Amino acid sequence: PMRVAAVQMVSGTDIPANLAAADALVAEAAAAGAELVALPENFALMAARDADRLAAREPPGAGPIQHRLAETARRHGVWLAGGTLLLQADDPQRAFNSTLVFDPTGNCVARYDKIHLFALDHGTERHDEARVVQPGRVPVTFDLASRDGHRWRVGLSVCYDLRFPELYRQLAADLLLVPSAFTHVTGEAHWEILLRARAIENLAFVAAPAQGGRHENGRRTWGDTLVVDPWGVVMARRAHGPAVVLADMDAQQLAACRGRLPALAHRVL
Repeated sequence: PMRVAAVQMVSGTDIPANLAAADALVAEAAAAGAELVALPENFALMAARDADRLAAREPPGAGPIQHRLAETARRHGVWLAGGTLLLQADDPQRAFNSTLVFDPTGNCVARYDKIHLFALDHGTERHDEARVVQPGRVPVTFDLASRDGHRWRVGLSVCYDLRFPELYRQLAADLLLVPSAFTHVTGEAHWEILLRARAIENLAFVAAPAQGGRHENGRRTWGDTLVVDPWGVVMARRAHGPAVVLADMDAQQLAACRGRLPALAHRVL
């Protein structure tokens, strides 16, 4: 089996402090035998203002956050999915909210720009991600050769993407990553059921590292970092607070589920 770690954080407004916290959690995951470690959305910065988010943008391939991710993956010898960070976009007033994946040598092997941008109007709580973020357009997967000799197809998505099942159908992956910073109100209502639904629909493992707690910027995120198996069973979880959530993913279990219920082969539309 391949051991996967979904990392839960409560990131603040201080980027170096967040990077240090992430590094310590990755170290804990690696020491526990994780081959793939996934950080949550906005792991390096939960900003108080849009201007602070834009100030933290990095050009693709350069910058302290990307350098730290590459160095951390190399130092611990793990595949590292770096939650999300903001990368420079075509529009100087916006940025891509991007997941970067680094292999155990520190090379960036995949980039996914979040496609679906979150908006919510829930009385006193309002969000409009499109004010700052430019949407991506392309679904992204990468191949991960695990130590047991299996090749995993890993599909990338971020937070609000979870509500759009057509994206996951296109990914056609064995393992789906969903780094998130779900609001408390939407997480309480929908988080677990959506994650388990995506696992069941796609007969795939799902790992969802989340922001989980009350942040310096005043936000309260839902947390409940989960790992789900292809039958929709929750394998591991942590309600809130910084944590490493570990689960072993068995390629034989994946094949058995897909053989027992060949729904993916029965698709018509």
